[in-house]
Amino acid sequence: MNRPSRPPPAPAAAARRNRSALLVILGLSFGTLLAAGALRFSGWQPQALKNRGELLQPYGDLRDHDLILADGGRYRWKDSPRTWRIVAVPDGCDGARRAACAQLLENLDKVWRLMGREADRVHVLWGGALPMPATGMREVYPIRMDARLRTALVPGAATAPGDPVWLVDPYGFVVMRYPSGFDPGDLRSDLARLLKVN
Repeated sequence: MNRPSRPPPAPAAAARRNRSALLVILGLSFGTLLAAGALRFSGWQPQALKNRGELLQPYGDLRDHDLILADGGRYRWKDSPRTWRIVAVPDGCDGARRAACAQLLENLDKVWRLMGREADRVHVLWGGALPMPATGMREVYPIRMDARLRTALVPGAATAPGDPVWLVDPYGFVVMRYPSGFDPGDLRSDLARLLKVN
C-alpha cells in the first residue's frame, strides 16, 4: 500500500499573498475597534441617541417631597410605578401670560397624546392653576408650587426665567430640563426612548 504523498510546499509568492490577506483582515478588525473607541471617548453619539433636553447633573430629587394637588389632595409617587412625570412650572398664568401658558399646556397635551398606548405611563404635573380646562388629558395634575419644590427640581442652581419643563423618572429623580420655548418634539423623542427602556 502506497503512503499518500505530501502536497508540495506552497510557493513563496502564495505564502506572501496569504500573509498579506491575514494582515489586511487583522488591520481592518483592529482599525474598526480603534475608530469606535476614538469616537466613543471623543463624546460623539449617533443623532438618534442624543438627548434633546438638558441632562441635569446632579439630578434633582423629589422622592421625599410631598406634592399637594390644587384640590388639597396628595400626589403620591409610589402609587404609580413605572410612570414618568412631566413637571411644568410656568411663571404665572394671569393677564398677558395666559396665552403663553395655554400654548404650553397644549404642547404638553400633544406630547401626552403622541405617546399612544404608553400615555397612561405619563403624568403631567402642572405648577399652579390651569390656564384652560385640560379636556382631553386624563393624566394632568395641577399641583401647588412652593419654594421648596422649586429648589428640589434643580438643587444648587438658579432656575432660568420663562416656563421650564422638567422630566422626572419613575423613582422621583429630575433627570432633564427643557427651557422656555422648547420644541415639544424634543420632549416627545426623549420620553418615547425612555419609556422603551423603563
